[in-house]
Amino acid sequence: MKPNLISLLIPAAVAFAPGVALAQDGEASSSDSENFQVIGTVPALCSVGIPDNSGGVFDMGVLVDTTTGFLRTDLFAPDKTLSGAFCSSRSTISVEASAMQAQNFAGAPPSGFSSAVNYVASASGWTTTPASFNTGATTNPGATQGRDSAFTGDITVGVSNFSTAGGATLRPVADDQYLGEITVTLSASE
Repeated sequence: MKPNLISLLIPAAVAFAPGVALAQDGEASSSDSENFQVIGTVPALCSVGIPDNSGGVFDMGVLVDTTTGFLRTDLFAPDKTLSGAFCSSRSTISVEASAMQAQNFAGAPPSGFSSAVNYVASASGWTTTPASFNTGATTNPGATQGRDSAFTGDITVGVSNFSTAGGATLRPVADDQYLGEITVTLSASE
């Protein structure tokens, strides 16, 4: 067994010997270097922006024609702008809204009346097709829209297409405050 061990060690010693000889014969280096990487991360971030100076209220005023008691057909409010919105990656914008409900009226409305007003809320400027939500619809497939790249810009929020919940033949009940709410959400998507 000893001859086998020695026969293995001799070729190994011979194999390393030329490398040792070369290292001793070579000239000393006058410089040396090492590379370092500089790394970091940027998480996916989104900000819906800051509302313009008009605030976050769509004040529709008197909702009904005071002669007929039916919902006005000319309801209009200026759009609101969310300035400086951004997402650092792909993103989705979604809009959700709730119907304007009579806040002080209790119980079911009498026959011929309604205690809610529907409308369409939209958020445009982020995607080619605006995100929109109809408070009178059972589904809202257009409420969420996607963008394939990072983006910064303004979002315009609007309201339109007002209708009496239950149909145009119903009159809204008297109430000092009808209130609905719109939520615009930007979300990073992977």
